[in-house]
Amino acid sequence: MPTGVALRAVRAQLFDAAERVLLRDGPSGLTSRAVTTEADCAKGVLHRHFDDFDGFLAEFVLDRIEKLDEKGLREAVGTGTVVDNLTSALTAVFESVAVAIVPLVIFRDELRARLRREWPAGVPVLTQAAVMIGGYLDAERAKGRVAADADVETLAATLIGATHLLYADRTAPAPEVAQVRKVVETVIGT
Repeated sequence: MPTGVALRAVRAQLFDAAERVLLRDGPSGLTSRAVTTEADCAKGVLHRHFDDFDGFLAEFVLDRIEKLDEKGLREAVGTGTVVDNLTSALTAVFESVAVAIVPLVIFRDELRARLRREWPAGVPVLTQAAVMIGGYLDAERAKGRVAADADVETLAATLIGATHLLYADRTAPAPEVAQVRKVVETVIGT
């Protein structure tokens, strides 16, 4: 990139590039050089905006957590069926970069340590997804669409774990929606 050419929305450009590299090449392929090459910018650009590469990765993971569509699930409360809403939400979470973030966090000790400052337990993207699903189930329970005695936190964690197992193999085709639906029906007992 020529000197003096301004980049617009540098952080977003770098995060989007990191997501593409992570999805294409996995955690071992996600390097600062790969990100800046993908973003079509000089390597120094990344280091001008972040203390180091693990700092960049921590902010990337937190940015992707914020992109989970909690609003869409909140708006679904009381509409459609609980099974359909959960199936759609879980499919959206696991067809996003979430599945690729899990091994990235596991792969990099320093990244995990930095993320612990904001997320003391669990893998951040999965933990946030469980919180989102738990909030939805709680709202549906208040409307009488989920059993009054349901342990929504345990149900949410179980849904995230079971669905993650369906999507865990990045090299296999994504599971069919019917497979996700079966997990939802089994876990919430419909």
